[in-house]
This record gives sequence, structure tokens and C-alpha cells, in this order.
Amino acid sequence: MIAKNTICLWFEKDAEAAARFYAATFPNSAVGKVHKAPGDFPSGKEGDALTVEFTVCGIPCMGLNGGPYFKPTEAFSFQIATDDQEETDRLWNAIVENGGKESDCGWCKDRWGISWQITPRTLTEAMAAGGAEAKRTFAAMMTMQRIDVAAIEAARRG
Repeated sequence: MIAKNTICLWFEKDAEAAARFYAATFPNSAVGKVHKAPGDFPSGKEGDALTVEFTVCGIPCMGLNGGPYFKPTEAFSFQIATDDQEETDRLWNAIVENGGKESDCGWCKDRWGISWQITPRTLTEAMAAGGAEAKRTFAAMMTMQRIDVAAIEAARRG
């Protein structure tokens, strides 16, 4: 059964490969049904994978093989909370080393163009604390690509 609210992500042609990567990389993630096109469509033929049901960290998603007409942007991203440097590194490396790209402030992009924020909880907590702690933490984060947990914790302490 399809969830009442599902995130639909547009892929050129590799929705199933992306879903399988996400399921292998992120906890509480899985690939569901692959739906084949019942007829030819602008970017594919009858019988090609048209949509893929999957979850990422428990969030229901649908991948649509819609062709080259629309590209993902940073206006949408998955934000994944991590508990420590080991988890941060594992997820970051999985994305970047599988054809992705590093960006700034904990953001990276996977090989399909989907943006990810790999965000240690200590960073989110420091920002929520406000005041001088948030200011110091924010300044430290602005110098980073992958988040350095030890540097964030040092900035929190001042």
C-alpha cells in the first residue's frame, strides 16, 4: 500500500539503482515494488522500470524514471542525523565515493544529483542552543565540507 504522503524523486533512468544504493547505505531503508511501464513513454519503452517504491530512514519515497527533462537541485535534500564521527564518515564516504560530490557545511550530492545533509546531532543541538554557542559552532561549520565532530564540540565549549 502506498503511504498517504510519499516523496517522489525524479530520476533520468536509474531510480531502481538509486533506491538499491539508499537501501544498502542508510538504516531503516528498503526497496519495495518496481512498477513497469504499461506502454511506451517519452523516455522509455513498455516494460521498462517506470517507478520504484522505497524508503530512506523510514521515509516513504517513489523514484520516477522520467527522463532528462528535470534535474534535482539543492532546494530538496535529505537531512540525515548522525550520532558520531564514524557514522558521519561512513555515510559521507558512501555517497561521495559512489560517484557523488562534496559540498559545504555537511552537504554532499549523490551520483544521481540528490542532495544530502549528513548532520551530526551535536551540530543541530549547538545551533538550537542559540547565543554564543551557536555563533561559535556556526563559524566552525562554515569552514567545513564534511562535518568534523571534534571541531564542532570544541566550538560548542568555546
